[in-house]
Amino acid sequence: MRTTIRLDEQLLTETKKYAVATGQSMTAVIEDALRQMLTKSKQLAERPPVYLTTVDGNGLQPGVDLDDSAALLELMEADDTL
Repeated sequence: MRTTIRLDEQLLTETKKYAVATGQSMTAVIEDALRQMLTKSKQLAERPPVYLTTVDGNGLQPGVDLDDSAALLELMEADDTL
């Protein structure tokens, strides 16, 4: 089927260069790109939602500083030895 589309000049130039470099027609490059985008979009729409488990609490325990990864690692390792 023949149709007309309008492309940004820079995108058109890059598409032509890619087509030449890969030995494809510009039509094949555009078709492949559209197929990939539509497939990805469909896969994302079909992906089941992610539910995160959360718990009630009173915030961080005393001495926990989330900005200090070394201290946080020490606290976590100390809990492993109990």
